[in-house]
Amino acid sequence: MNAKAKQRAWSHGDAADQAEPDDVAVDAARSAPLVAPEGLQVFDVGDENAGERLDRFLGQAAAARRIALSRTRLKALIEAGEVRVDEKVARDPSTRLAAGARIVFEAPMPEDSPLLGEDIELAVVYEDEHLIVIDKPAGLVVHPAPGHAAGTLVNALIRHCGASLSGVGGVKRPGIVHRLDKDTSGLLVVAKTDAAHRGLADLFADHGRSGSLEREYLAIVWGDFDINGGKVEGAIGRDSRHREKMAVVREERGRHATTHWRLEESLGPAGLIACQLETGRTHQIRVHMASIGHPLLGDSVYGSGFKTKATLLGDRAAGALAALGRQALHASVLGFEHPLTGEALRFESQPPRDFARLLKALRSAQAV
Repeated sequence: MNAKAKQRAWSHGDAADQAEPDDVAVDAARSAPLVAPEGLQVFDVGDENAGERLDRFLGQAAAARRIALSRTRLKALIEAGEVRVDEKVARDPSTRLAAGARIVFEAPMPEDSPLLGEDIELAVVYEDEHLIVIDKPAGLVVHPAPGHAAGTLVNALIRHCGASLSGVGGVKRPGIVHRLDKDTSGLLVVAKTDAAHRGLADLFADHGRSGSLEREYLAIVWGDFDINGGKVEGAIGRDSRHREKMAVVREERGRHATTHWRLEESLGPAGLIACQLETGRTHQIRVHMASIGHPLLGDSVYGSGFKTKATLLGDRAAGALAALGRQALHASVLGFEHPLTGEALRFESQPPRDFARLLKALRSAQAV
């Protein structure tokens, strides 16, 4: 299991105290905690909403009340015949509404997940009735996929959380809002309820640009550095020659991505860096650092051309790198505002033993 992880609260300062009253009121409404839908839900159509689609109106009305029902979920309820407009079942999400119409439906009970729970040991850093924070070990796949139908974090969470999973998208399953690669270790937050899932999804979609999300990764990368930090910008998309890989591509072929990095420690032919993300693309840190000539140690996909450089590390460090057997990447910091309670949460995780062993060997080689 990974080394210690700890929680501490933090503050964003007094900026809110200096905001205009109207702005504060709007921001408070937008940031009010989401609530899970319970019992009978009733919405009345005002004159200003006459002519709107049923699914669009319900999505906006639920969001205004901070009810954790996505438009996709509401559309599914409509198509299942669960929604009534003026006491008549409405199965068409595109139904146009008249002013004064009353829309009624019962908050649905979640269904059981088709996935099976598995008894897999987890390092739980924090847990309440809404969400759980895990310190994921390297080697654990987050979500079932072709080639990994079982033995995943999701399977473990279904078993661990049991009845406390109240439903995400109408199914009793953990809500995955971000992922770590199989061979990346570190902190991961997972929703246990629809309300938490909606709130966390909004936070991660923003990537901390205007919200409370804080994420930081530690990586050991190849190469000397002339500067102490920088920013890598470049769209990420599928490699045109190797479809299983990602690559920096032209903007029209990929999705915009930005990675900030700073040098924590020079280690001769390598360096320890900390990375923060403005976006969350597949393999983003690995692709971006490789694109500027600093692939991660142990990365067989994006740093295969640096394999022969292991001899530059010295025998002890080279042995530690071989024992690592994966990319040297660890999600070390995770902070966010709790989507339901509003509490500021911040967690830190020390790198696992194999990462720490490599780091210690590299430092020892420099001390000789």
